[in-house]
Amino acid sequence: MKNISNILIWFRRYPIISGTILVILIFTAVFSHLISPHDPLYNSLRDRNIPPFFQEGGTTEHILGTDPIGRDLLSRIIHGSRISMTVALIALVIGTIVGGTLGLMAGYFGGYIDEIITRMVDIWAGLPYVLIALVVVGAIGPSLRTMVVLLVLVAWSPFVRQVRGEVLVLKDMEYVSAAKIAGASSYRILFFHLLPGTINTMIVVATLSVGHMILAEAFLSFLGAGIPPPTPAWGSMIADGREYMRDAWWVSVIPGIAIFLVTASLSLLGDWLRDYFDPRLRQQAIN
Repeated sequence: MKNISNILIWFRRYPIISGTILVILIFTAVFSHLISPHDPLYNSLRDRNIPPFFQEGGTTEHILGTDPIGRDLLSRIIHGSRISMTVALIALVIGTIVGGTLGLMAGYFGGYIDEIITRMVDIWAGLPYVLIALVVVGAIGPSLRTMVVLLVLVAWSPFVRQVRGEVLVLKDMEYVSAAKIAGASSYRILFFHLLPGTINTMIVVATLSVGHMILAEAFLSFLGAGIPPPTPAWGSMIADGREYMRDAWWVSVIPGIAIFLVTASLSLLGDWLRDYFDPRLRQQAIN
């Protein structure tokens, strides 16, 4: 256990590997149509359940094997990365704007505005998200737009808490008091004086949240509430192979490894950014 802990500390202190994994993810998502060896939707029952090239019966034509209906697994993972990154980033941008704005208002104005916003966050945290997601998908049907809406519901609340806490400290600073004396409006103070001071916090929260978004998208797709087939999504790829674990383990395991590597890399990178922006945490990490 101590060795594992030391390895995690090393990855957290030197995010070279996690950063490299994320660069590869972004590259494959952007250029998926160029680097994909096969059409991710093309199927051939003659090629069903071909194992990866390193296993007996595998072939270099399908490096990571094929799924139960003969689709190339590597191509589907590459195109699935584009789906995961697209929905995660769109949801994160919307969640950052909504959550960040609410956090600024709650921290600066205080009083009943702060009370209403914080109670909203507390109530939402206590609601069964999976049940809500299934009801929404059942009511309006699965689609890319539905998935973005569901992920926004996950993304906004962490920003509210973190930005609110930061603003509670910043609003008592001398430069904010000087802006008030100079007659600056609440809008100007919020977005020109307080917002810049919360950027570092929002970057850290956003980095950590991207992993949560990808994981949530994969989980909902696994349940059948995500991107509708035949569009490749990592969660639905895992679901496709759960009945073939004994004979075709790669159909579920390899997409699962992709999800693990991406979410773990984002988590470690987020921890590194948090230490980097906070001198006290950085000193503790060094010690």
